[in-house]
Amino acid sequence: MSKLIPLLFSLLILNSCSDTQHTDLILTDVSIVDVENGKVIQNQLIAISGNKILVTDDASNLGNYRSEQIISLNGKYVMPGLWDNHIHFRGGNELIEANQNLLPLLLAFGITTVRDGGGDITTAIQNWNDLVRKDELDGPKIFTPGPKLDGSRPAWEGSISVTNQDEAESALDSLEVVKADFVKIYDGNLTKEAFYQIISEAEKRNLKSTGHMPLSADLFKAVELGLDGTEHLYYPLKETSPIADSLTEAGAGYGMITPLMNTYDSELALKAYKQLGESGFYVTPTLHIGKTLAELLITDHSEDSLLNYISPDIIETYQRRLNSAKRGGHSYTQTRSLWVTSFSNMVKPMYDSGINILAGSDSGPYNSFTYPGQSLHKELELLVNAGLTPQEALITSVINGPKFFGLENQYGSIESGKMADLLILEQNPLEDITNTSTIYNVVAGGKWYSKKALNDLMNSIKNN
Repeated sequence: MSKLIPLLFSLLILNSCSDTQHTDLILTDVSIVDVENGKVIQNQLIAISGNKILVTDDASNLGNYRSEQIISLNGKYVMPGLWDNHIHFRGGNELIEANQNLLPLLLAFGITTVRDGGGDITTAIQNWNDLVRKDELDGPKIFTPGPKLDGSRPAWEGSISVTNQDEAESALDSLEVVKADFVKIYDGNLTKEAFYQIISEAEKRNLKSTGHMPLSADLFKAVELGLDGTEHLYYPLKETSPIADSLTEAGAGYGMITPLMNTYDSELALKAYKQLGESGFYVTPTLHIGKTLAELLITDHSEDSLLNYISPDIIETYQRRLNSAKRGGHSYTQTRSLWVTSFSNMVKPMYDSGINILAGSDSGPYNSFTYPGQSLHKELELLVNAGLTPQEALITSVINGPKFFGLENQYGSIESGKMADLLILEQNPLEDITNTSTIYNVVAGGKWYSKKALNDLMNSIKNN
């Protein structure tokens, strides 16, 4: 009988251990931010295995899980990692290293995924992305379109010229070869016919398409052909004015923007927004860069703290926008300021009409003083200033971002099976959108980044 007691005790221990789940990382005593439903679930734990969330549970059940890394967060707020849905890596081979050094900056600001706007260093970007996903490089995951598609005289280096159906097919062949995640269209001098051909060809190949639009083109025709979204608000603006057709026929180009704003018809706009919303259309407003550009001549950026984390080679590219502002003078500032106000006023009715608004900063080389990382937080603030609630603003980043790619089952919420990309905050972002900046820690691909680790990342790219 005396030998039976230790045996029974051992069996009880084994059974107890078999009931517990072993995980790589456990975050306990957390407040989970449910962005989709706009609520906070308190006293929770998040168990992470590899790069995915294994399970969420009440923190009182911590004994059911085992891990060598258990971190109590004392009620801090945990939300899905942020998505910046419009960012740029570009500038040619000489700027590859400078662009790569933007990755730690993005991660330190809680951005775990970005959608690149296309450019001339595709191979490097895809290499970074592979390394990030293998946990061999610190940075966000990257979705890239590869080179932009433009007209016979592309506005940006590395773009592919498309002027007819054959070239549209060839361009899409090239994008498939480089395994582009989507198609990015630009309007340097792209004709409306080539624009339509690109969209149709992308649709045939089941590739998402977005970007700029020739102002000679018809947005609703493009949507009917398969266009999934548009970057910036110039193009939906065309559908809000009764004089748009006459301006288009006159070949006004971007000279039509101010007249369109001055003749904005809210009833016409709501009709257009509803139609776009019903089609599942995506729009990336990029309000922050608009405001930054409008204030270039009246804001001294020389003391910006983040300027110390941007390569001098990238800072040099800022001169292009600055020179343009200086040439325009006071008129430039006035016009851009009008655009800021008008575009901001479009956001709330678009959102309410069912259009999928995407938060995107447009940060990167050439876009003066729009700092990667910080700029996405500024964009969220401007979306709230435009009328969105903090919850709605967060949806434009963490839910609509993955939704564009059909990845809702992998991202957007904190639940079993989703990617372990998390932003840990000191304060509740549903109460005040500026609380997205109260960053305590970050988890990217299941990897825990302490405050010290985030600071070390920042210091690793700081200018001497």
